[in-house]
Amino acid sequence: MDKLWTDFVNSDYHDWRGGDRSEDRLGKASWQQDFLERWHLNASVPASPKDELSMRNFRNELLALGARVSSGASLTDVEKQWLNDVMEAGHVRRTLNTIDQELKLQLVAVEAHWHQVMAEVAADFALTLVEGEGGRIRICDNLDCRWMFYDDTRSRTQKYCDDKMCGNLMKVRRFRAKRKFQN
Repeated sequence: MDKLWTDFVNSDYHDWRGGDRSEDRLGKASWQQDFLERWHLNASVPASPKDELSMRNFRNELLALGARVSSGASLTDVEKQWLNDVMEAGHVRRTLNTIDQELKLQLVAVEAHWHQVMAEVAADFALTLVEGEGGRIRICDNLDCRWMFYDDTRSRTQKYCDDKMCGNLMKVRRFRAKRKFQN
């Protein structure tokens, strides 16, 4: 299951098949636009060089924090404060709307900028932790992939970001290595 924060941190693409190809999609206007549309967020596209640098720094910090949490570590007070500082940059107002004939209370961004987007990403990550789901944060076991994902399986045993891609690739690699060893 994709989450806002996993989609954002995985913008640093590495060829999961083991090739040399990698790209930082964060700086691509097409990725920025797709990301904003997919998550119903607003900011100027393309992002300014200053905003891109802020987003890269934020992504790197969030990746490191996610890796710590995935290894079973608890958030430190410094990490909590960092998340709070990022979320504070995104100002929202509450509005009552009717959606699908039901009343809904929504948080609506006051301004449309990339710091607001990062605040939403940080809030989504924090919500994962608040809901007690930090133990479901994983890093793909395919060392070529390095994607972070949310394990939504009942057994909490998912090893790969995608069983059809990384999972099958790793199964084939294990089979071939075993065969080579036997010969």
